[in-house]
Amino acid sequence: MRFSNKVCLVTGGGSGIGKATCLRMAVEGGTVIVIDREEKSGIKTVDEITKKDGQAMFIRVDVGVTDEIEQCVKTVVEKYKKIDVLVNDAAMMTFQKIVDLSIADWDQVIDVNLRSVFAFCKYCLPYMKKGAVVNVSSVHAFQTEQTVLPYAASKGGIEAFTRGLSREYTHEQARFNCVAPGAVDTPMLWSNPEVKDGDEKITGQVGEPEDLAAAICFMASDEARFVNGTTLVVDGGRLAIL
Repeated sequence: MRFSNKVCLVTGGGSGIGKATCLRMAVEGGTVIVIDREEKSGIKTVDEITKKDGQAMFIRVDVGVTDEIEQCVKTVVEKYKKIDVLVNDAAMMTFQKIVDLSIADWDQVIDVNLRSVFAFCKYCLPYMKKGAVVNVSSVHAFQTEQTVLPYAASKGGIEAFTRGLSREYTHEQARFNCVAPGAVDTPMLWSNPEVKDGDEKITGQVGEPEDLAAAICFMASDEARFVNGTTLVVDGGRLAIL
């Protein structure tokens, strides 16, 4: 199995793409660390894994708080002595035009979506050898819509950060890639007021979390050992029509 004997950290593991990734990595032999702010949903993911004889543990982390990220990594390393895979999936959105958006709300989106990626990489990398980091970006890094500019900016930042990491570290330590989803059937998509009101048209195919989990698991696996510093767009062709 692709993740046998591998310790895999997944943020946002309580729902959506993160949960689907946790479940698939566990099925493929990984020891999965489910990281989420919501304890109930994170524990539910762990329960689903363990009921199928998989290996998983839950750590509650608000990824907007750097100290909690550092402590999370320490907990994992104390127990398992290493980290093989890091998937940064946790994210949030706001839905206001820039002139109406508070500085605090801007900072929160950047902290949760972008600074957390930096922090998890900073604290995990010393314990990785031939590891894999997969950061979940978005088609919004390429083409976006009104009222979600902090989200789009954070995703563009993730892609630039990922490319830079691939130059800063050799593949002997880790590979660094992004997966960029399009419209995926998750709470984040349907909570967007622009989508609810019909101002943003969801045309074309809407993916399932499992579609993204498949791509993430490939990019994190040894099968993708020659893939580094790039973005795999998994959007059902959405960018082609934006």
